[in-house]
Amino acid sequence: MNFLGIDLGTSSVKIIIMNEQGNIIESVSKNYDVSYPHAGWAEQNPDDWWNSTKNGIKELLNRENIKPEEISGISFSGQMHGLVILDDKNQVLMPAILWCDQRTQKQCDYLNKEFGQEKLSEYTGNMALTGFTLPKVLWVKENRPDIYKRIAHIMLPKDYISFKLTGIFASDVSDASGTIMFDVKNRKWSKKIVELLKIEEKVLPKVYESSDVIGNVSKEASRETGLSTETLVIAGAGDQAAGAVGTGVVDSGMISVSLGTSGVVFSSSEKFYMDKENRLHSFCHANGKWHQMGVILSAASSLKWWVENVNLDTDGDAFEKLLSEAGRSSVGSNKLLFLPYLMGERTPYNDPDAKGSFIGLNITHKRGDMTRAILEGVCFALRDSLEILKSMNVEMSEIRVNGGGAKSKLWRHILADVFNLKVNIVNSKEGPAYGASILAAVGCKLFKSVDEACKVLIKTSDSVEPIKENVEKYNKIYKVYSSLYYCLKNKFTEINNL
Repeated sequence: MNFLGIDLGTSSVKIIIMNEQGNIIESVSKNYDVSYPHAGWAEQNPDDWWNSTKNGIKELLNRENIKPEEISGISFSGQMHGLVILDDKNQVLMPAILWCDQRTQKQCDYLNKEFGQEKLSEYTGNMALTGFTLPKVLWVKENRPDIYKRIAHIMLPKDYISFKLTGIFASDVSDASGTIMFDVKNRKWSKKIVELLKIEEKVLPKVYESSDVIGNVSKEASRETGLSTETLVIAGAGDQAAGAVGTGVVDSGMISVSLGTSGVVFSSSEKFYMDKENRLHSFCHANGKWHQMGVILSAASSLKWWVENVNLDTDGDAFEKLLSEAGRSSVGSNKLLFLPYLMGERTPYNDPDAKGSFIGLNITHKRGDMTRAILEGVCFALRDSLEILKSMNVEMSEIRVNGGGAKSKLWRHILADVFNLKVNIVNSKEGPAYGASILAAVGCKLFKSVDEACKVLIKTSDSVEPIKENVEKYNKIYKVYSSLYYCLKNKFTEINNL
C-alpha cells in the first residue's frame, strides 16, 4: 500500500507518495501564479491548481517504480478560506478569492457589527475576518450579482481538487471551520447562519471528518491522471490541521508553529473552547478533536520579500548569504525592530491596514541586522498568539515547527528564545503533505486513528533549547514590540487613505 498526499499551497502544489512504513518514496512540486489585480486583492485560477496537480500526478506515475494500482488512497492539505464558485454545469465562475485577500473589510464590518460578533461567535465559534470565506461570498453578492445568482456550488481550494478527482462535492470539518458558515462545536454547517444570511445550504458541500473516504477516483480523472479507479479519495484537511498531523501535534501540550508563507501558532485540545474576544480561531482538528489557532499573514514571505525584492544584487544563494549575515548580528538586531505586517495582519489585530515597518533604524545598522530583525519580528508576531493561549491556560510543553522557515537553524533558535520553549524538528520534513498522506493511510484502515498513526510514524529528530540569557533579552524587547502597533495604528490608516 502506498498513499498520495497532495498539499495545495498558495504558490505551488506538492505531491508526495508515502509507503506503509511512513517513508516518502517519491515527491514532486508544481508552481502556479497568484494574481494581484488591485491593492489588497489576491486571486488564482482553480484550473491552474488542477492542471498542476494533474501534471504532478502523471509525472510521479511515469517514474519506473510507481504503479497506479499501488496507490491505495489519496488525501489533501489545502490553503484555507479561499472561495471557489461553480455554476450548474460545474464550470468555475470567477477566479478564486484567496485567504490573503483583503477586499472584504466592509462585509466583515457588517457581520461583526450589524449582524453581530456575539451572534457569529455563538453560531460558529469565530468572528468575521477579511481572509475568511463568508465575507467573500457576501462581497460577490454585493459586487458581482450577475455571478452570485449563477452559483450552484461553493467550495474551498483543496475541495476543488477532490471534486476533479471524484466528481463529488465534499469538504472536511477542519477546512469548513474557516468559512464562518460552520458550527465548529457541533461539526456541521450552521443552519442559523445560512438561513439568516439567505445562503442556500444546497450550494455547500457535504462535510466529512478528515480521514473519511468520500469516494473513488472517477473514470474521467483516471484518464487524465493515470490513477486507478480503485484508489480511494479521503476528505483531507486545511493546511494547518494537516500540518499539525504531519508533525504529530495531536495531543494537548504540544504547540505547532508554521513558518510558511503565513505564520501559525496551533494548539490541539480535547474539547471545544474559544477565546471570548475571538482573537484566536477555534476550529475542528483533523483527528476528531478541536484546535485553537493564531495566524500572522506574512511569516516566511517577509524574508522572501526581503531577499527577492530588496536584495536583488546578492550573488549565489541569496537566502543562505543573508541568513549567515543575520547570524553575525546580535540578539535584538542591534536594537532594530521589524513589524511583519506586509499584507495587513490577522491575529491579534484583525487590521488589513497594518503596514510592515522597521523601527529604530540608524546609520550603524547593517544588512545582517535588518535580516535578523525580520526573523525576530516574525517570532514576536507569533508570540502575540502564544500570549493569548497562555491567558486561556492552555498547556504547553514543546513546539514542533514546520514550514520553509523551519529549515533555518538560526530561526529555530530565535523562536525557542522568544517563546521560551523547546523547539523540536520531527523526522517528517513535508508537514502538510505528510499529514495528508497520514490521513489517506487512516482512511485506508492502515491505522485505527490519526493519533495512532502519528505516534507510530513521527519521531523527534532535532531539538533546540531556549537560552536563559536570550530569553530575558527578548522578554524586554517584546514589551516594546507589543506596544508598537497601538502607537502606529492610526498612522497606518492615514497612510492607507492617502
